[in-house]
Amino acid sequence: MNGQGKKPVTTDTIGAIATPPGVGGVGVIRVSGPLCTRLAEQVLDTLLQTRRAHFAHFLDAQGQVLDSGIAILFSAPASFTGEDVLEFQGHGGPQILQMLMSRLLSLGVRPARPGEFSERAFLNNKLDLAQAEAIADLIASGTEASARAAQRSLQGVFSDQVNKLQQELIDLRVFVEAAMDFPDEEIDFLTDSDVLERVTQAGERLRALLGQAQEGQRLRDGINVTITGQPNAGKSSLLNALAGRDSAIVTEVPGTTRDVLREHISLAGLPVHVADTAGIRESKDPIEAEGVRRARASLASADLALLVIDASEPLDSQLALRSEVPPNIPCIEVHNKIDLTNGKPLLDEAGLRVWVSAKTGQGLERLTGLIKNSVGAPTGEGGSFSARVRHIDALQRTLEHVTGGHQQLEKFNAPETLAEELRLAQKALGEITGEYLPDDLLGAIFSSFCIGK
Repeated sequence: MNGQGKKPVTTDTIGAIATPPGVGGVGVIRVSGPLCTRLAEQVLDTLLQTRRAHFAHFLDAQGQVLDSGIAILFSAPASFTGEDVLEFQGHGGPQILQMLMSRLLSLGVRPARPGEFSERAFLNNKLDLAQAEAIADLIASGTEASARAAQRSLQGVFSDQVNKLQQELIDLRVFVEAAMDFPDEEIDFLTDSDVLERVTQAGERLRALLGQAQEGQRLRDGINVTITGQPNAGKSSLLNALAGRDSAIVTEVPGTTRDVLREHISLAGLPVHVADTAGIRESKDPIEAEGVRRARASLASADLALLVIDASEPLDSQLALRSEVPPNIPCIEVHNKIDLTNGKPLLDEAGLRVWVSAKTGQGLERLTGLIKNSVGAPTGEGGSFSARVRHIDALQRTLEHVTGGHQQLEKFNAPETLAEELRLAQKALGEITGEYLPDDLLGAIFSSFCIGK
């Protein structure tokens, strides 16, 4: 589906409770579609002026008061969805909201699907797909940095960079195709190094945007950190120290942890999903053996491994566990229990080693800094924006096409191939903002949104 071929928005009117389930001081019902003006006349005891808040009574079919609160009518196209939108802001009791919602349904309103309001905003060109996704990211953000990044995406920071790059690819493609269509004209890019230079520059800007998007994706999704090591090295103590609470049971008995324990924490604004695993060793105990198997599975899917080493025990046998960490995953050696050896907190950033005491907290600040540096964690400042895995994939495919076109022109003097690669790059890049996107993927994206948003 391309941007000029979006499906027309249906003419039905949708509605949903927009506030979370449960009891609250205020509850909001949102309605969008052509019935909004008539609904206001039938449900309210007050005539509404567009874009003005009115105190009103919400009435049932017999004219009895269901609730009282604020009603606002937004006339198309000056609304979130681009359609007429009516909002009821009443009391937050679930029964009250359901009674009002039932009244609206009886008057022709259809229950909204998850994300359908945002989907209509996209289809009516009120925002692009990256901005629509940023709404869900903003709602789900777990740290201040991720919330600010999502807000920047919602304001169009990410989309603006994508659109500029796309226009650059379009201009370059037009130039190349014009040179092929009019060979007798003075458009001789085959002898003009400017074309190769422009393709090179486009590739460099794509790499820079890809790096920013990868940072934004880490801010949105966080990183997965697995704590591993021999039994009784202090892995659970380290988890508790990082989490700031007693999440895992800590005893002097080796092998206490049998399953994977998970904690979600924030390290200076970066969401981190920490998994404490069973100590890796051979065991005839079937429960402990299953715990070791799960520990290895957690390592295989981690973004970063923390190999916890007991500083009061011999080193060689413990370092042998490095072979359990997949070679493509960064691994930090955490030399724990320096409180038992009269050691001092130390940091070897180049060698990814740090000396700490999970019991006293010594060296933990150095460890958290090393964790962030080792995964290229974003700062959450400046131009950071929220991004998703699908955005990363689209940018990587765009870069592959641009790089491939550059190679074809440089090595084989093949302008036709360059033009085709630029077309494919433009299409891949357009997937981010929704200019080119399969309908089934569009439905999958909005189905993950909240109902009422």
